[in-house]
Amino acid sequence: MPTKKKPRATPAPERRAELLATAAEVFAAQGYNATTVRRIADAAGMLAGSLYYHFDSKESMIDEILATFLNELWEGYDAVLAAGLGPRETIEALVGASFRDIDRHRDAVAIYLKEARHLAAQPRFQYLDDSREKFEKAWLGTLERGVADGTFRADLDIRLTYRFVRDTVWVAASWYRPGGRRSPEEIARQYLSMVLDGIAVTN
Repeated sequence: MPTKKKPRATPAPERRAELLATAAEVFAAQGYNATTVRRIADAAGMLAGSLYYHFDSKESMIDEILATFLNELWEGYDAVLAAGLGPRETIEALVGASFRDIDRHRDAVAIYLKEARHLAAQPRFQYLDDSREKFEKAWLGTLERGVADGTFRADLDIRLTYRFVRDTVWVAASWYRPGGRRSPEEIARQYLSMVLDGIAVTN
C-alpha cells in the first residue's frame, strides 16, 4: 500500500512578514536591480533555496512590499477624502496620514520613490502608475478647491505647489527613523506649519 504524502506546511504569516521586512531593507539600501535573492536570504540568515519556499522570486517580494504599503496609504487617504473636510484641513490630514505611513513603511516608501517609475513599465506593476495618478488627482483637486474658495492664495501655481508639498513630505523617508525623538505626528505638525504658514515672523 503506497504511503500517503503529508500535505506541505503553510509558511507562518509571521515569518513571511519578517522576510518581507528584511527584503524591504535590502531593496531600499541596494536598489532592486542590484539585489539578488541570495543577498536577501543572507540578510535573513537562511539559504537562498529556503527563501523560495516563501516567495517565487524577488519580483514577488517587491510587489507585495509595495502593494501592502499603497493599500494602507489609500485606506488612510480615502478616509480623509471622504470626510468632507475643508481644503486646509484636508491637506493637514493628508500630510498626517503620509507621515504615519512613512513611520510604518519607511523602507517601502524609499523603494517606491526610487523604483516606481522603472517598475511601472512592467504590466505586473501597472498599479503603481494608477496610484500615482490617483494621488496627483487627490492633491491637485484639494489645492484647486482651496484656491476657489479663498482658503489658499489665488496666485498659487497649483501644480508647482503640489510637487513642492509632495516632495517635501516624502523625502523624509530618507532620514526618518521610527522610534526617534519626534513622533510622526510632531513632524507632520512642523511640516504643516512651515508649508501653510511659512517660517518668517509676520508683523
